Amino acid sequence: MVTVDDVRRIARDLPRSEEHLIRDRVKFRVGKIVYVAFSRDETIMGFGFPKEERDALIAANPQTFHLPRESDLRFNWVQAHLSHLDEDEMPELVLEAWRMTVPKKVWSAYLPRLA
Repeated sequence: MVTVDDVRRIARDLPRSEEHLIRDRVKFRVGKIVYVAFSRDETIMGFGFPKEERDALIAANPQTFHLPRESDLRFNWVQAHLSHLDEDEMPELVLEAWRMTVPKKVWSAYLPRLA
């Protein structure tokens, strides 16, 4: 099972990434843009994800992924049940969410280091 600490190990080294505790919820953001957030009970992780691809992600694994609440559908956002999220899949989701929030020059300089 993926935990907040697992995500923290990925997010803490990402350029411009900061961790915040907002209304008893752990959130990772770049500037004012949140790219990963957890429910108060830390059982659900919301993350940035392209709107045009989220239906396919959910359809491929509806036990793990689901849409955010209706008021958040306008955002590039998907949610995942941490108890079902694959530990090998989580780093890619976090990195892609972060990549959506930083300038191309930042992520293109960082991502080659991962290879």
